Amino acid sequence: MRMVDIIQNKRNGNSLSDEEIKYFVRGYTDGNIPDYQVSSLLMAIYFQGMDERETATLTQAMVDSGETIDLSAINGHKVDKHSTGGVGDKITFITGPLVASVGVPVAKMSGRGLGHTGGTIDKLESISGFDVEMTKEQFISNVNQFKLAVAGQTGNLAPADKKLYALRDVTATVDSIPLIAGSIMSKKLASGADSIVLDVKTGTGAFMKTLEDSQALAEEMVKIGNNLGRNTVAVISDMNQPLGYEIGNANEVREAMEVLQGKDIPDLKQLGLELAAHMTVLAEVFNDYETAYQELEKNLHNGKAFQAFRSFIQAQGGDVQQIDHPETLPTSAYHVEVMATRDGFVTAIDAESIGIAAMYLGAGRATKEDVIQHGVGITLKKKIGDKVGPGEAIAILHSDDEHPTDSIQKVQEAFEIGKTQPTTNPLIYKVIR
Repeated sequence: MRMVDIIQNKRNGNSLSDEEIKYFVRGYTDGNIPDYQVSSLLMAIYFQGMDERETATLTQAMVDSGETIDLSAINGHKVDKHSTGGVGDKITFITGPLVASVGVPVAKMSGRGLGHTGGTIDKLESISGFDVEMTKEQFISNVNQFKLAVAGQTGNLAPADKKLYALRDVTATVDSIPLIAGSIMSKKLASGADSIVLDVKTGTGAFMKTLEDSQALAEEMVKIGNNLGRNTVAVISDMNQPLGYEIGNANEVREAMEVLQGKDIPDLKQLGLELAAHMTVLAEVFNDYETAYQELEKNLHNGKAFQAFRSFIQAQGGDVQQIDHPETLPTSAYHVEVMATRDGFVTAIDAESIGIAAMYLGAGRATKEDVIQHGVGITLKKKIGDKVGPGEAIAILHSDDEHPTDSIQKVQEAFEIGKTQPTTNPLIYKVIR
């Protein structure tokens, strides 16, 4: 088999055989096929696409390129949740304990943040002592006992994806639906869950800016999961403004805990319950979505979800005094108000700009080497549809710099204020099964 023939096949719009796909993935991972030939094939895929079988085969080949996590020692039906990334997205801290509170095991591999979207691991590490570095035996033991554990991603999951993504990044082939879907799903499948719920974001703070692109990605990932033996559901949710009111690591942990203790923060509560309901139905704890939603909502108010969160944090070395007294979590030296420059209604908030403003403060990373400052972040005082007067605060910056000029400017640019109250976007656009 020759790589040049595979490139020519795809260039001409033909479907690649399973053998051709496995050959190029294995050869590139092993270093036997050069960058320039794989770059050429990626560009051909970008323009010609891949059919459902090709995409599933590509995903499985990336899974097979490295380790897979064996979760068979965990009792019960394991369900994972993955978000395509957003601003203020602390939903894992709500869905995980909710699902655990009804006895469904959640064994989660999470990453660190890069760019304007925060990482789950970074947020959890704002809790003193919390440790994501566990042995496999400890990880499995924690899930069996507490029904929830979060570990850092191993570097050897789907190494083919890591190499291919780095090449896509420098050859303008990142935004290809089959390649994006295969990249995400290869890591999820390698992580060992029995079923997967995907939270596919759409809007200004998401990777996919349009609903059409988000739906295409969601449908592709659901097909991959189902074709490769994992029941998969995708929820397309809005990211045209940040989720909740808090952006930043310790800030987001505090806000998630408020929801787990029954506070009604509408978008966080609704999305958390939505995803958790689908997860528990896939695990066959509940027969239908409506029953699951209602039963899980009870656990937000009776303390069971919060207790599941507290037990999970304690099991991984976290200081539960900070859970019982969230005011002791890290905070910043300065709290700087950002004022509205005119009166009217908030008609839009550019979520990506808010995320970048938080990154400037130190809540995120511009490069992998940057050090996270857990106490900094942003509190939104206004959301889309809210009335605002001139000189009224639209946000508070939690900063270790007394004059965070760049972040102030970025937040002011993110808010659009008009004379007419806008209609707000739905939080959930569509569910794809």
